[in-house]
Amino acid sequence: MSDRWLLRRCGLCSALVALLSLGAAATARAADAEGNKPYIIKDGVVDWYTYNGFRRYHSECHVCHGPDGLGSSFGPALTNSLKTMSYEDFAEVVINGRTNVSTAKENVMPAFGLNFNVACFVDDIYAYLKARSDGVLDRGRPANKAPKPEEAVARDKDCMGG
Repeated sequence: MSDRWLLRRCGLCSALVALLSLGAAATARAADAEGNKPYIIKDGVVDWYTYNGFRRYHSECHVCHGPDGLGSSFGPALTNSLKTMSYEDFAEVVINGRTNVSTAKENVMPAFGLNFNVACFVDDIYAYLKARSDGVLDRGRPANKAPKPEEAVARDKDCMGG
């Protein structure tokens, strides 16, 4: 086992990776604050980051939040939540989790800050769900996607290791 592998798995390093992921998503946050969208869908082609968000969402999130962000008996429909939820609030809940308690029930969202498959790609997952929420991306795997840019290759390597 390499020292790098051990460092990547320590709790402090994981928290730093999550914070870096939030910082790397500044482009998505800034674009959304300006009224632009964190996704690009042109002529039926989905940008790589939104497509990657689809992949990551269905790898980790759909078990509770349902396929395509439509909700389930365990988790709310994120396609509805993102109509009013900001990127900052979304990332905060994904990374740190939250518990909502009411007289009727208790909802618990676990923290995913230590899960690299989520923490490294919060901005991609947000872009995918925001496209679904805005009604510009249909259900199911996007049929056409842009190629993976070198920037994404470098980002993945930096965050996931390798």
